[in-house]
Amino acid sequence: MPQSARIPQRAQGLLFGDDLPDLDTTTGYRGPTACRAAGITYRQLDYWARTGLVEPSIRPAHGSGTQRLYSFRDILVLKVVKRLLDTGVSLQQIRTAVGHLRERGVEDLAQITLMSDGASVYECTSADEVIDLVQGGQGVFGIAVGRVWREVEGSLASLPTERADESTPLVDGDDELSVRRRARNAG
Repeated sequence: MPQSARIPQRAQGLLFGDDLPDLDTTTGYRGPTACRAAGITYRQLDYWARTGLVEPSIRPAHGSGTQRLYSFRDILVLKVVKRLLDTGVSLQQIRTAVGHLRERGVEDLAQITLMSDGASVYECTSADEVIDLVQGGQGVFGIAVGRVWREVEGSLASLPTERADESTPLVDGDDELSVRRRARNAG
């Protein structure tokens, strides 16, 4: 692409360089909320947690009756994984990409664009890297993580959160819905 035809960085929206808010690391989201925000099924969420693909960083499940608590960052990664799966990237390649993303802080995640040719996943942190990848014929689609961040933020705005130090213990035979009904009726 000729130098003059490049899209200025400021015109790319959330592709690179946008400031994103600080996150509260003591507040999380239960499984059903994480599923809704990431656009995945509970079965996928459970499988990915059990196999270590995306584990809840605030509160893991410890036996029967405990609730996993996912951070905003966890849900962001879940949504990125979902997008990669939807475009045909293999689970093995996604595991490699997620392992790499785990090594980064949230601020770094927002600056990344993941590019893929459907087989491999490439990380780009500048517009020049995206252009080089596309010119080399490797990039077919891209996921601007900063844009996904904003989508997840919007999805979670109206969904319930839970503080990591607050836990409503489940009684034998109870599920999350039963606990919520009981709490609503008591208050």
